[in-house]
Amino acid sequence: MKKKILVLLLLAIGVVGCKSKKAYSDRLRTENVRAESRKSNEEATSSISKGDTSMPEDSGKFIKFRIETIDEYIDTFSEIAQLEMKAYGIPASITLAQGLLESGYGKGELALKTNNHFGIKCHTGWEGDYDFHDDDAKGECFRKYNHPMYSFRDHSIFLTTRSRYAFLFDYKPTDYKTWAHGLRKAGYATDKRYPQKLIYLIEKHQLYTYDGGVLDKGYIDDRVVVTDSDAVHIVKKGDTLYSLSRRYYVSVDELMRMNNLRDAGLSIGQKLLVKSTSVNK
Repeated sequence: MKKKILVLLLLAIGVVGCKSKKAYSDRLRTENVRAESRKSNEEATSSISKGDTSMPEDSGKFIKFRIETIDEYIDTFSEIAQLEMKAYGIPASITLAQGLLESGYGKGELALKTNNHFGIKCHTGWEGDYDFHDDDAKGECFRKYNHPMYSFRDHSIFLTTRSRYAFLFDYKPTDYKTWAHGLRKAGYATDKRYPQKLIYLIEKHQLYTYDGGVLDKGYIDDRVVVTDSDAVHIVKKGDTLYSLSRRYYVSVDELMRMNNLRDAGLSIGQKLLVKSTSVNK
């Protein structure tokens, strides 16, 4: 009887030990993923403090992001949202609120497997990576990014290069309520309460303070003008065809062809066609 009890005890200890070992291994794996995510994010946002609005070059490696709370999401991505406001004029509060809502503050299934924080689908012309996810219909195609920051940048490009969102940029960058209702009016979301949900997140978490942080520094880039059918870039100091090709995902050759350019020389104030806006969300 004693031997039997001893055997059972040893087996129990072994099972507990295995579970503890697995729990430790899982915790270590999670910590490593989060550490890698933080490192990648720090590298991504380091350029912002230098006043640069370009994105770091894509490493080609998919970075898994582990976000546990809404506060952690805001802390992680607020600087990137401010960068997008500086470069494209979209209120950082709106970008953060949309990211929180669309991605389930980074914990949604789509966000975890694609780093797509804004629910942007593939659409005709999308040449990047993608994955399938059940949304309005089963197995829809969604854009996939190696790092969430590229999702934030694509969101900015998405809004500034489609004519149906053009009227939003007539609103003041501090008027997040009108922006929220404008997004619903333009058809960004089918949810009738989409504006109220964005406004609730902005006011509960005081996301409007990030708009002020950009405006106080005199940042708002007015280089992009959206017309009925095209996006036009107004050249400023430091712009090159190469930098514009990276920003708008258009090749240098295509930029030259669209604008009938004979050489790569640009003049400050020059208007350049950068992309057609015929593709809808």
